[in-house]
Amino acid sequence: MTRTPNFVSWRAAILHRADDNVERLKRQLERLGVTVLVQWKPLDLTETPADIVLVDADQGWDDLLPWDGDEAPVPVVALLGSEAPGRIAWALGKGAGALIAKPVTASSVYPALVLATHAHHERTAVKARIAGLEERLRLRPIVYDAMRSIMAAQGGDETGAYRTLCRLAMQRRLTVEHVAASIVAGHEPVPRAM
Repeated sequence: MTRTPNFVSWRAAILHRADDNVERLKRQLERLGVTVLVQWKPLDLTETPADIVLVDADQGWDDLLPWDGDEAPVPVVALLGSEAPGRIAWALGKGAGALIAKPVTASSVYPALVLATHAHHERTAVKARIAGLEERLRLRPIVYDAMRSIMAAQGGDETGAYRTLCRLAMQRRLTVEHVAASIVAGHEPVPRAM
């Protein structure tokens, strides 16, 4: 993330019992242009759409947020008044990318939103990259099968066959794995000697 986010028109769900901390937090979020909903019941994002969740980590329970940390669909900020390791672990386990210490101060809200948003984007990008790498790894045997077909058709070696696959992928603007899958499936003719 290279620019500082703007939170105007965002929707925040605050999962906390009503108190002075929540009032200060709500007031500051509204100053930032965020629409705020406060509730103290398990969150259902289909029922309560939110772009960011701020959750009471001191009193929170597992079903309050219906996901585990890596699966958090939105940025999460923990509201924490204690230093209890179990409460910190719970917040991290639910995907908190930032925390606001209680009592809430106005100056702590914006930085926490920025950090949580950044952490969420990073986590999402890493998951997408891992999924892409796992897909490529899963398709490696298909790449090798396509290379063997090319070697048989061209009478060449692995290096030449892989170069041919790379050249075809560049020409078609596809990944090597997708071109290889097309060759193995018979949708793409096996390249003859060039």
